[in-house]
Amino acid sequence: MAGKAKLPMGIENFERLRRDGFYYVDKTGLIRTFLENPAYVTLFTRPRRFGKTLNMSMLKYFFETGSDSTVFDGLEIAGERELCEAYMGKFPVISITLKGATGENFEEAKIMLRRIIGREAMRFRFLLESDRIDDTERSQYRALISTDETGTFTMSDDLLKDSLLMLSQFLRKHYGQETVMLVDEYDVPLDKAYQAGYYDSMVELVRVLFGNAFKTNDSLKFAVLTGCLRISRESIFTGLNNFSVYTIKDVQYNEYFGFTDAEIRQMLEYYGFMEKYDIIREWYDGYHFNSIDVYCPWDVVSYCHALKMSPASQPQNYWVNTSSNDIIRRFLSRADAATRDEIELLVNGGSVRKKIRQELTYRDLDSKMENLWSILFTTGYLTQNEHDDGGMIELVIPNREIQWIFEEQIQEWFRDETRKDTQKLENLRRAFEQNDASAIEKEFTSYLRKTISVRDTSVRKERKENFYHGILLGLCAGMNGWKAKSNAESGDGYSDISVEVEDKEIGIVIELKYAENAAFDGACKEALKQIHDNCYEEALIDDGMTTIYRYGIACYKKRCKVVSG
Repeated sequence: MAGKAKLPMGIENFERLRRDGFYYVDKTGLIRTFLENPAYVTLFTRPRRFGKTLNMSMLKYFFETGSDSTVFDGLEIAGERELCEAYMGKFPVISITLKGATGENFEEAKIMLRRIIGREAMRFRFLLESDRIDDTERSQYRALISTDETGTFTMSDDLLKDSLLMLSQFLRKHYGQETVMLVDEYDVPLDKAYQAGYYDSMVELVRVLFGNAFKTNDSLKFAVLTGCLRISRESIFTGLNNFSVYTIKDVQYNEYFGFTDAEIRQMLEYYGFMEKYDIIREWYDGYHFNSIDVYCPWDVVSYCHALKMSPASQPQNYWVNTSSNDIIRRFLSRADAATRDEIELLVNGGSVRKKIRQELTYRDLDSKMENLWSILFTTGYLTQNEHDDGGMIELVIPNREIQWIFEEQIQEWFRDETRKDTQKLENLRRAFEQNDASAIEKEFTSYLRKTISVRDTSVRKERKENFYHGILLGLCAGMNGWKAKSNAESGDGYSDISVEVEDKEIGIVIELKYAENAAFDGACKEALKQIHDNCYEEALIDDGMTTIYRYGIACYKKRCKVVSG
């Protein structure tokens, strides 16, 4: 692998990526498309980790006066000589990300917002010496970057609301050129405010901040915003007429966010990982942005990095470490029986048809179940399979990674729900401790009927067993007085679940099998044979358990059979 470009793990600064020799999937065609389709304000909405921030950094280094133009050498946009001559390095650029504009309350969020805008304003300290702005404007600029003894920016609320407008005006006067404004993750402050209970206050602040900066601002050349959600125009973009929005349902720009299949093949060939193509496609492909299929860039780069470290590395769920999955939990908690059936259909490889609303306010999110379907779609947990004439979208889970997240969240939700019914858990506990196989079978079956099962024929048997294993382990972990272990080493192998009831000196060994085609008897027999052949009870005996119960449990769809032996 010597001499190969470094993989850009977490690198979102375009200049650094190009200067320091990181691998780059050329997305500079976005610049050409953007300049050929100009708009005063443009919003791109995509799920997290699809390259929005890197693209915004690319735009900054292309347009900003004083930038090093050589970082674009050899890239697609460099071939557009007329566009480069007219636009490259010609404009002052204000570039901020609102990802950190959050807080437990509104005051904390404003402190963070002042810090973000204040730090960006400090990039232009030359304004303090500029002879092109007057003393009043210089004083106003000084107020934008003023801090107290702790380093906290002290601009007033009124100044904060005018900050982007004023900064663009100062830069235009200094350079004699209109300002480009880039705002990444514009919707994060609203998301966090909604969760923390100060949504109305944040909406009002953002509406005024953006309204001042984007509406009738003669110092603005154009603005570009990115985010996950398309927030209702009535909510924060009131009065913006020349306002273009490009979502995952639109054709334009889709090849510039995420990696296309051709780009993936090129990357894998470059690093010598082509034999991993099929598994990468299974885990990280599947996003359909209108007519274009794309992979999640963060996942592919992360897995390729793991392969460079160890060629035997298996794919992992990288998404779960970079994004909150609260939306799925909220979705599950509100789902009625019919919706749970739809979720089950999805996790088993099927599809559902829903009408998607892309323009929402955060207040809309929990008002209707239909809106939660829309959020799952726009945030990348579901993707479109096809359109129909009625405007409905056929939704599917995009890939194995997201399916894994659904399954994990389903199990967590199920564990939370089952622990609320203490009497039912007590009945199951008593049945295990009294070696009552028929009662265990009855109680566990009643739980299976309430959860969402994985039974699709395309899912390997091991994964089906893992799902039922997770359900039963969650129940065992909720039993008072039980010490439950999963896949604990014992005897000549690993038992699925082992339990110690220390005060009663009872040891329980459980082996769980998926009963293909409802062949319960054979699966239970196989499970018990595995327990006996591998002496799974040895560790329990060593720990002082004097009574040992062995259970072979076979599951199929929402039924089970339990045999003790």
